[in-house]
Amino acid sequence: MSILVTGAGGFLGKYIAKLLIEQGHHVVNFSRNSYPELEELGVENRTGDLQDLASIDNALEGITGIFHVAGKVAMWGKWEDFYNVNTVGTMNLIKCAKRRGISKFVYTSTPSVVFGKEEIHGENETLNYPKEYLSLYAKSKMMAEKYVLESNSENFYTCALRPHLIFGPGDQNIIPRLLDAAQKNKLKIVGDGENLVDIIYVENAAKAHVQAFDKLGSGSKVCGQAYFIAQEKPVKLWSFINTILEKKAIAPVKKKISLRKAYFIGSVIEFILRSFRIWNVHPPMSRFVALQLSKSHYFSHGKALEHFDYSPEVSIEQAIDRTIASL
Repeated sequence: MSILVTGAGGFLGKYIAKLLIEQGHHVVNFSRNSYPELEELGVENRTGDLQDLASIDNALEGITGIFHVAGKVAMWGKWEDFYNVNTVGTMNLIKCAKRRGISKFVYTSTPSVVFGKEEIHGENETLNYPKEYLSLYAKSKMMAEKYVLESNSENFYTCALRPHLIFGPGDQNIIPRLLDAAQKNKLKIVGDGENLVDIIYVENAAKAHVQAFDKLGSGSKVCGQAYFIAQEKPVKLWSFINTILEKKAIAPVKKKISLRKAYFIGSVIEFILRSFRIWNVHPPMSRFVALQLSKSHYFSHGKALEHFDYSPEVSIEQAIDRTIASL
């Protein structure tokens, strides 16, 4: 098959592209830039923008399936930017895909689409979207996910996967920022440090995407469904963080700050940034981040196991060792 992966130059997208090539597929990357390293892997680069229907349509020439991985990921920014890239961009891609007669569409969503303010303990995909979002990223992804699932039909098969805290070799975001903040003594445990969260190693996340894609088709249970995917069990977030720090010979995080204080600080920072219309920054704290760092949020993955046989091949311990070795 000729399969298009949006954002194949990114972290998860590259692993999905590699896996597809190993299976013998012709893989096309669609993004705003070309990546020579992808061409070395055998991936064809087609440039364009998710907000430009003409460039999307051109990129879909000869394509039979799509993995939509690209998106704007940030804890702060303008609503218009999140909405235009994550929501409208997804709508544009689906509209063009349908016109081209493409039959399979896998969307990379996030568990944040169901995260409001309360803790989540082992819930499954029947969990409703919250009424209020503290994260504009999560809100835009929810709107896109809904559109993807509602677009499923007899001729157009869709599903959405919700990986959380993807880590592994090649990560340029979570682990590097974590190490940098720890080395600068800027990390503090938010809350009591006992909160459980889902994590997922990047190879396991890529595998789940391809497994779901392979199952899409007429009469499949996967069609029109969303799935939580993660490791074999949730981890204590701050124990996980300290394990990584210790393996890099960095002092573990011991200082604490209460959720109430972190949430207040986040509120103040957001107010200042919004008042002065400062958008392109990575704030040290926000209300959403305070909740994510202090509250438990982990999910049942039984549906993914039942519908497309997902289970992590790489364990948490192996994943941490591989990640540390790559740094």
